Amino acid sequence: MVLTRGALVFVLLLFAAACSPKQMALNRMAAAMSEATSVYDTDTDLEFVRLAAPSTLKTIEMLLQQSPNHTGLLLTACSGFTQYSYGFLHVEAEVRSAEAEAAKELRARAGNMYQRARGYCLRGLEVKYPGLTAQKLAADPAGALKPLKVEDVPWLYWTAASWGADLSLAPNQLTRIAEVAVVRALLSRAKALDDTWDRGSIYEALIPFDGLPPLLGGSPAAARADFDKAMQLSDRKSVFAHVALAVTIADPVEKRRLLEQALAIDASTLASRRLTSLIAQRYARALLRAVR
Repeated sequence: MVLTRGALVFVLLLFAAACSPKQMALNRMAAAMSEATSVYDTDTDLEFVRLAAPSTLKTIEMLLQQSPNHTGLLLTACSGFTQYSYGFLHVEAEVRSAEAEAAKELRARAGNMYQRARGYCLRGLEVKYPGLTAQKLAADPAGALKPLKVEDVPWLYWTAASWGADLSLAPNQLTRIAEVAVVRALLSRAKALDDTWDRGSIYEALIPFDGLPPLLGGSPAAARADFDKAMQLSDRKSVFAHVALAVTIADPVEKRRLLEQALAIDASTLASRRLTSLIAQRYARALLRAVR
């Protein structure tokens, strides 16, 4: 019997379905979980998300054990662990800074979570671009990232976000100074591909790096330019841009002004990044208490 082309395709589909129902179920669940963290970011109840997020993240890790090269799950793990660490460990350490031991433990946990997140992003990048390892990035950041395309901007952003946040908490920052160039390269490539991505998030992430001392490649003018661009792309509603710039500024009057402006934004009305904006405002309150 001779099969027509259409019949042959149908038979092959049936064969695939019969042979891998488990994989098909995993793919469906993985696709659903890949959207999970975006649901949390529209919430306004920080405590609810703090309690719910770990089980979601753990489920994602369980799925990755079954499907270790699923790029959707890897990106979700990277972004999810980064956001959880920032929102419920890193910021919490600042809020509880007067409790020295508790704050120290929270910072250590946050650093470990950021490293965990970065590991998933690096794994995903290597799945997408075989040979793109952390070692290759360290050796030639700009060259290693050249093949990445506009659809890879989320990968560039979340790799940089997790890596940069980990560096900000590192107890031995001077020994890891070379890694700053890698984070800069990730953000620079993302900016070159699509600087408008996620309403200015790339510029928000650049502020702390461009706000570094001149010896480390920063400048106040560059950090201010990043801030202005982030504000433009967010319709002047970026809480994080205010907080990020405030952290780079020594003048207490200007720092206070930026933090107060961050708190004046009505985060509950934001169409996106509502939760992260509320968390950034919590950070702003903690920083404001320390301003003399």
